[in-house]
Amino acid sequence: MSQNSPRLNLPFLQPSQAQKHVTHNEALRRLDLITQLSVATTNAATPPAVPDQGEVHALGAAPTGDWTGQAGKLAAWLDNAWHFVTPRTGWRAWDESTGQMKIWDGSAWVDPPVATQNLDGVGIATGYDSTNRLSVRSPATLLSHDGGGHQLKINKANAGDTASLLFQSNWTGHAEMGLSGNTSFAIKVSADGSSWTDALSFDPATGIASGAAVQASADDTTAGRLMRADYGYGPGNLLGIVEQSGGTPTGAVIERGSNANGDYVRFADGTQICTVSLTATGCTNADGALFASAEAVWSFPVPFAVGSTVALSGSGGATTRFMGFDAPTDTQVGFKVLATASDATALAPTATAIGRWF
Repeated sequence: MSQNSPRLNLPFLQPSQAQKHVTHNEALRRLDLITQLSVATTNAATPPAVPDQGEVHALGAAPTGDWTGQAGKLAAWLDNAWHFVTPRTGWRAWDESTGQMKIWDGSAWVDPPVATQNLDGVGIATGYDSTNRLSVRSPATLLSHDGGGHQLKINKANAGDTASLLFQSNWTGHAEMGLSGNTSFAIKVSADGSSWTDALSFDPATGIASGAAVQASADDTTAGRLMRADYGYGPGNLLGIVEQSGGTPTGAVIERGSNANGDYVRFADGTQICTVSLTATGCTNADGALFASAEAVWSFPVPFAVGSTVALSGSGGATTRFMGFDAPTDTQVGFKVLATASDATALAPTATAIGRWF
């Protein structure tokens, strides 16, 4: 029969043994040392100068002094002497210096493994509940990268569910962003936590923005709203083809062009201006008291609105010449260059017509 127990190495009482109390007391002292084990320090290297009775240290890899050669053992101060015990794998000890539980893994005292799978909940400086299974009470929360980047993922089961970030003040919601009831990313706000306004929403297929923060129509001038590109004007659509629908501009602000009949400018409000430099002509034909060139027709580079009034002006090319016009149509006008004296010099007359294109 072995004289010591296989696990804790406690001495057994032997048959016909004298002074059995010595063996028994040694076993009790060892039990007192290792059961409910609490150590003053772990990885200790230097013995304390004045240890207390029963004080225990878990020695490190290179202890010195009275502990020399006892690496990895437990050192207990008992009856004015150090007693050493070799720990077995799996022994647990409370580290009084750090306030942590330690486990002997066969070569060092390590932190016990922590189960992190399928926890009921986690509360950090606060409590969790069945809805808020992860609760954190802190001035700030840091989520950093492990490599080059970091993603925070908020997943929902179905398109009609919600995956969002809710911003509260005194536990009342005032802003929310994410996928709320559909797959469009939206930002909504509330003054009281019960009535909500969709401020900005993005269509998942096109990326087009809508919501209370965006113009609802071309004539929406609500203060503070964001202007839509198709409702407002900028460098990309200030110049181009002017168009209208029911009197409301739908194209660019200014359209400019030219052809063989002259130049024209159209404005989004319906104003149209046509200009031309006509064929040079002289004034040698008598017309009453004045001299005049032959009558000609100017076809406008673009038509005016049917039935609209066209205002005409022109110059004969010199201070002694002036233009005379017939009643214009929406597409052309007859004109005549008149002069106060006979002048055979060929000069180019100019003309301007102002009206509306719609």
